[in-house]
Amino acid sequence: MVRRIIKVYLDTSVISALFDERNAERKNHTEEFWRELRDYEVYVSTLVNEELDAASDEIRAEMIDKNRGFKILEITDEVERLAEEYLSKGIFPERYKDDAIHVAVAVANNIDFLISWNFRHLVKVKTRRMVNLINEILGYPHIEIIAPPEL
Repeated sequence: MVRRIIKVYLDTSVISALFDERNAERKNHTEEFWRELRDYEVYVSTLVNEELDAASDEIRAEMIDKNRGFKILEITDEVERLAEEYLSKGIFPERYKDDAIHVAVAVANNIDFLISWNFRHLVKVKTRRMVNLINEILGYPHIEIIAPPEL
């Protein structure tokens, strides 16, 4: 039997958690998760790279280095349209458009799991259900939106 490689998309919160000393438990979970990534096909997007570029000078290079070797997905017109659909349905507030883009880029590229520490707008049952309802209506696959320890 051929085992399919599971595809995961990391949002910026996962990478930044490796450097966040304010929450030791989250940092430890992320470090443990990071060691398991070799078992998965890992993706980020150009948006993740832009967000990492905005990090403070003292950790920017290290954060970008953690991102090396991952496949980078582009923000295409299709991704923009899907993100706008999520926004128009009220899944994400307009001021958190980047969260909608993270989801849309993962969905449009048939990623199995979006991994995030963003419990406010992403890692929520309501968000997952609403995103997957829109995905189903528009003919996109379902996606699991989870925190690192859940994988």
